[in-house]
Amino acid sequence: MRHVQGRARRAGAALAAVLTWAGLLAGAAGCTTDGGVDQMPGKAPAPEDVIRVTPDDDSKGARPDDPLLVRVVSGRLESVKVVKSQDAQETPVPGHISKDGLRWEPEEPGLALAAKYTVDAVALDGHGRRSARHTTFTTYVPDERFIGYVAPENRSTVGTGMIVSLEFNREIENRAAVERAVRVTAEPAVDIRPHWFGKARLDFRPEHYWKPGTRVTVALRLRDVEGAPGVYGQQYKTFSFTVGRHQVSVVDAARHTMEVRRDGELLTTVPITAGAPKNTTYNGKMVVTEMLELTRMNGATVGFRKADGKSEYDIPDVPHAMRLTDSGTFLHGNYWADASIFGQSNVSHGCVGLRDVKGGGSETPAGWFFDRSLIGDVVEVVRSNDKKVAPDNGLGGWNMGWKEWKTGSAVK
Repeated sequence: MRHVQGRARRAGAALAAVLTWAGLLAGAAGCTTDGGVDQMPGKAPAPEDVIRVTPDDDSKGARPDDPLLVRVVSGRLESVKVVKSQDAQETPVPGHISKDGLRWEPEEPGLALAAKYTVDAVALDGHGRRSARHTTFTTYVPDERFIGYVAPENRSTVGTGMIVSLEFNREIENRAAVERAVRVTAEPAVDIRPHWFGKARLDFRPEHYWKPGTRVTVALRLRDVEGAPGVYGQQYKTFSFTVGRHQVSVVDAARHTMEVRRDGELLTTVPITAGAPKNTTYNGKMVVTEMLELTRMNGATVGFRKADGKSEYDIPDVPHAMRLTDSGTFLHGNYWADASIFGQSNVSHGCVGLRDVKGGGSETPAGWFFDRSLIGDVVEVVRSNDKKVAPDNGLGGWNMGWKEWKTGSAVK
């Protein structure tokens, strides 16, 4: 009897063991959130099965619009650290983990070009086991880049007529994207608007001349912006300039004079010579963009040639030269003309001439004016027998009304 009972107990114990293992196996075979099967509780899954990273580990040539994403199938993310290495600099990539702990995404979408990304993530799987994953990938390196040449210079002090102007080395097809990547602000604040001249130039100005003392900041966020198919921006920098005193000089071509006003007060009236009847000076508002103590002026470079093809003039040492237009209009010192012509007649090839001496004299009218001028000062010509200067000839944007200026934005 005892023998029979012993066999029964052993059989019952064996059956209990079988049932126990069956229960464990059944528990281990529960469905996961993506339809797969979790690992056995006693065996940790591979990190890549717990933490999924996009783009893939060790992938190359990721595009700017490819998503950057870290996620877990089940469980939750504990921490995610992403670092961008670009131009020999490492920069953390800000991002956030979703409330349910399943996803991490960057604060701003889009990948930088020609960069390496490193991702370090720690997560708990569905059974509370911790996993860590380290991945890297690199992004597309474009063959073509564009840059913008900017005026004025960083930390300069300029006149109140200065216009922020960007000349691009490539034609811009996606002008709205490039325009959004350039921000011009002022302190004290003023409404500043952009205007495109063609596909390679973008200017910014307020409705009226800047107020003296204004600090203007220009932020270029052009890097990785696709300006044309396959052509991406290069620059990511910020610079600023300060607006100095307000000076506007009015050249009356008919009276052969120039009135110089500083902050509304008349400083002096200077005798001048403007463009001769065959080569008149543009009317309109022009801005000083370049100041040269001494420069060479050759008429052939701006189309003034004799019948034999030689230049009508070639002066190697023009003193106190201030550029007013891209097409070659200067306000400059003149030592080669007779002193009697200043204030009496117009004899130049379109420039505005002030009396000077060879080598440039500080006490001459030209030297006096040069020493009291800034890049960004306005020179306005009136009563000349010529057309108004074009808004894109130099910084001629002040000749355009505010309503028309605002229509030049590519962002609608």
